[in-house]
Amino acid sequence: MDLIVPVGGRTQWEVGGPAPAAEHETRAPGALVRYEPADMTISVGAGMTFDALDAIVAPHGQEVPLDPRSRAATIGGLLACGLSGPRRLRHGPLRDHVLEVRIALADGRVVKGGGPTVKNVTGYDLPRLFVGSLGTLGLILEATLRCRPRPAVSRWCAAPAAASFHRPAARLWDGTHEWVLLEGNRADVDAQSAPLPALDAPPALPEGPHRGRVSVAPARVRAVGAALDGDVRWCAEVGVGTVHVAADDVKGLERAREIARAHDGWLLREAGGAAADDGYGRPLPNLALMRRIKDAFDPEHRCNPGRMPL
Repeated sequence: MDLIVPVGGRTQWEVGGPAPAAEHETRAPGALVRYEPADMTISVGAGMTFDALDAIVAPHGQEVPLDPRSRAATIGGLLACGLSGPRRLRHGPLRDHVLEVRIALADGRVVKGGGPTVKNVTGYDLPRLFVGSLGTLGLILEATLRCRPRPAVSRWCAAPAAASFHRPAARLWDGTHEWVLLEGNRADVDAQSAPLPALDAPPALPEGPHRGRVSVAPARVRAVGAALDGDVRWCAEVGVGTVHVAADDVKGLERAREIARAHDGWLLREAGGAAADDGYGRPLPNLALMRRIKDAFDPEHRCNPGRMPL
């Protein structure tokens, strides 16, 4: 039985469980399908890189705020992994930017879910189902995404603890420093950032051979951060509930996972981890339902087996 192993830019290749070995890798086309600046929607082949997509919409004063860690990531890979960027605080989770998807199933059928308009609400919400599925249900061939106005000014500043801002795009905190990203027209950004030290570059998320992201209730982020201090580098998205973690050895990542569990959360492995790490370290929520969905879309389990512990 031939396996179907979708491949994008390999920038998130270690997210979740390990990808299966396969003789043939499957890649989606990467061409522009349709761009409607007036409607603020763009349809692209899932093999297009984020950098290429951004180059298309930027001259029209628009953006698609997926905010990948690497601009070489493909659109299909970003959707399959489902990892929201640091501007989720203002723009919402990654799945909210997806309007329509075209999918190739394991039996060769091509199906469509969603619609190319912002207000489309017909049918089952297949786009959100496939976001974060890690290629285990089928291959994303094409996606229609919602564009947004590109802010005239984006400015990272050092922020005093507990300071108040009007609709910040992001707030990051590493236990010692807190930063805020302010976006909008120049007058508004200047007024909010006037008393704050501006940064020359965005604050960096923690790096290391063993990396993951903790998801907890937003109110528990500071408690998780306090517990992580030690051999784990971390940076929290204030107001969202995501804590990015990195460690130099496996034990640091394991400790971060235990801390996440102790605060009623969980950790998704993004890189590294122990050899037997399935990426999640615990039974997935609604596992029985997820297995039923897997059986319905991929009854022979040919699509990326092992990438999710199903």
